[in-house]
Amino acid sequence: MRYEQRLIWVLGITFGFLFFDRNAASFLMPFITNDLHFNNQQVGLTASALSFTWAVSAFLGGALSDRTGTRKPVLLASTVAFSACSFLSGLAGSFLALFAARLLMGLVEGPFMPVCQSLLAAESDPGKRGHNMGVMQNFGSNLLGSCAAPLVLIPVAAHAGWRTAFFLAGVPGLIMAVLIARFVHEPHSKPPPAAEGAEAASAVSYLAMLRYRNMILCVLMSIFMVAWMVLGWAFLPLFYVRVRALTAGEMSVLMSLLGLSAAFFSFVVPGLSDRLGRRPVVAACNLLGVLVPLAALYWHGSLYLLGVLIFIGWAASGTFPLFMGTIPSETIPARYVATAVGLSVGVGEILGGVTGPAMAGWAADRYGLTAPLVIQSGCAVTGALLALALRETAPRRVAVPARPQPAT
Repeated sequence: MRYEQRLIWVLGITFGFLFFDRNAASFLMPFITNDLHFNNQQVGLTASALSFTWAVSAFLGGALSDRTGTRKPVLLASTVAFSACSFLSGLAGSFLALFAARLLMGLVEGPFMPVCQSLLAAESDPGKRGHNMGVMQNFGSNLLGSCAAPLVLIPVAAHAGWRTAFFLAGVPGLIMAVLIARFVHEPHSKPPPAAEGAEAASAVSYLAMLRYRNMILCVLMSIFMVAWMVLGWAFLPLFYVRVRALTAGEMSVLMSLLGLSAAFFSFVVPGLSDRLGRRPVVAACNLLGVLVPLAALYWHGSLYLLGVLIFIGWAASGTFPLFMGTIPSETIPARYVATAVGLSVGVGEILGGVTGPAMAGWAADRYGLTAPLVIQSGCAVTGALLALALRETAPRRVAVPARPQPAT
């Protein structure tokens, strides 16, 4: 239990600083656009760049980790490299330079989460698997990457420039690499090598994974909900400043509420899913995600109440570790958990995180900055409808906690 808890917090805080670096470009974009003169499509493409290479490396890195049984070296390499890429972002002098730096950052960050989730799936008590995987993925990433990041980076950018803010963002990852080297170990019992023959080949095949109904639904949910999240990160800061005419300080507080909400719901949503079931909790919380764009678009009263609505709506972020990690880990044979997580993350990032911001940026240049928020609301509704079709996998809600059979 002591190692299980230590693993959650070391990996969770490191993932938090990874997201601190990932989200930095979005929070600093009002400063970057003024300096480098980006249009809305370039803003969307900058977000898409990281999502694309994140997707590819999560997809391939998770599979490679499963195949070799190696976890810790992948985590160490990823942590050092994403810190270096933050420094590169601060050196960018043009759209192409920043675009290239974000491409590289996504490439080195992608394998981190699938490998972390495979470690936790192996080390967690089955009755706490949803909670543990949810806290690791959502608590640090949102408390640090979404809540603390705007409160720290925007004032730094306002007083010392956005480049200095990027340099600052790269430092904590180097510290966390030291802690991973000291406190994280390879699993004590590694999974046995895959059996010979067609059955083993079928198990590791991505197409074979999509024979499982839940995997198809998790991949589809990942597409729409990743788009929902990335659109919020990429376009809400610009919408608040340019359309709502809020100050940079007011914008930073509203954006930090996303992280505070997600950190809070990283405990609440996965924990509820352990007790009430994955399907009803994921469906209800995904639907709550509609509140974020609708409140930003249509609430023109007190900013305090707007903050409350945003806080509640961002509860949808608490479902990400469930459809990206927990449900796949309860659906796919245990040896291939990192591969399954990589599939869900990879397809979601490519089709949701890449095409979503690019299309939304194109729409914003033609129809205004309200267009990305309308698209965001549609993504949340679609994610809720897909969740209703899930087959329940929570050990407490099924008669026998066995892995489901593939859909025929």
